[in-house]
Amino acid sequence: MNSNGPQSLVDTGLHTTSIESLKLQYRGKVRDIYVIDDAHWLIIATDRVSAFDVILPNVIPGKGKLLTELALFWFNRVRAMIPNHLANLSLADVLPDPTERAQAEGRSMIVRKLSPVPAEAVVRGYLIGSGWNDYQATGSVCGHTLPDGLRQADKLPNVIFTPATKAALGDHDENINFDTLSATVGSSLAEDIRRVSLALYNDAARHAIKRGIIIADTKFEFGQDAQGNLVLMDEILTPDSSRFWEADTWQPGTSPASYDKQYVRDWLETLDWDKTSPGPTVPQDVIDGTLARYQEAIRRLTG
Repeated sequence: MNSNGPQSLVDTGLHTTSIESLKLQYRGKVRDIYVIDDAHWLIIATDRVSAFDVILPNVIPGKGKLLTELALFWFNRVRAMIPNHLANLSLADVLPDPTERAQAEGRSMIVRKLSPVPAEAVVRGYLIGSGWNDYQATGSVCGHTLPDGLRQADKLPNVIFTPATKAALGDHDENINFDTLSATVGSSLAEDIRRVSLALYNDAARHAIKRGIIIADTKFEFGQDAQGNLVLMDEILTPDSSRFWEADTWQPGTSPASYDKQYVRDWLETLDWDKTSPGPTVPQDVIDGTLARYQEAIRRLTG
């Protein structure tokens, strides 16, 4: 698939945007970010999929719209808890050209520019992923000593805050402890980030479990405005930034099936691939299976 220009938005999905009227600020694993003016950005969620920090060559059609729909749902739900980066500007005013606007409709957010906090705020309610690996090696996760005998995917005795570095594109994030976060951003800001992150996770987990979904872990990203206020940004509580499990089939001691791109990762693990770019082309049945999981999670969570 040609990834140098806009793709069909209905049949094949959107791999790479092409907005000529705005300056491209950054092209990430999933999102393309454009400069609107000195105070605002346009963020477009494409249908790209990344795994093991490699962007795969083909897309999951509609994924970007689903991610945007869910992120906006959560932003609206938690706006009384913390301000977010969304700006009150019209997409039609930002992109008056209908061809360009078609690339962004339903999959974009117009946001305020912020000074990003140089760390990811990870919250874990269950023992899985890199946390499970750390626990097996040390009995702790990011400075949190845990009881002996925990199994993979066990619910943790208490929800824990486990920050991570924000790696450059293609590199891997690294878990850090709270002291390292405090040394990086200052103790007061670190305390605020931890408090808000735990509150956001707990609220979302309560909402999700009523709908049959376990949020095993998630990550938040924050910025600061010109006055130094903490602001929630990027995406929140989507299948790309969280692990969603089916509550009815969750079973400690195994790696539960996820409503996210774990379906793609599991397929990749069956291949003779060294997890470096370029990634393999994803077959249609894996694309369909992944999209179905995204759709089901969003249907349940948003009602």
